[in-house]
Amino acid sequence: MNPKQLGVLGEKIASDYLEKKGYKILDNNYSRKWIQGPQKGEIDIIAQKDDNIHFIEVKTLAKSDRGRASVISPEEKVNFQKQKQLIKIAQDWLSEKKIPLESKWQIDVVAIKIDLGLKKAKIRHIQNVIGA
Repeated sequence: MNPKQLGVLGEKIASDYLEKKGYKILDNNYSRKWIQGPQKGEIDIIAQKDDNIHFIEVKTLAKSDRGRASVISPEEKVNFQKQKQLIKIAQDWLSEKKIPLESKWQIDVVAIKIDLGLKKAKIRHIQNVIGA
């Protein structure tokens, strides 16, 4: 399984997990581009629960066929630079949807470790990783 396929699988697992927990999925793979040039970035899942909007970054790692797992956790891949990028894209989405920036919103990470051999996934939902 290549990294793109793994990412798509992780986002599907995360969406299913969130819906079971009572979240309403509002958008998937939301991205903004500069007027000219590359993408500013992407938010994997935008969901709502109660009156709070959650901008969710999904990070997925797979256990190798030899049983070796990565030495870092999926959520550790959301570094400071990525956090700043997520905030900007979240603000873009809110503005585009005409939702006041003062509304209740937060950035979450759903970290998934998949054992492809056993076809099992461990899911961790880390809420409000960046105080918004």
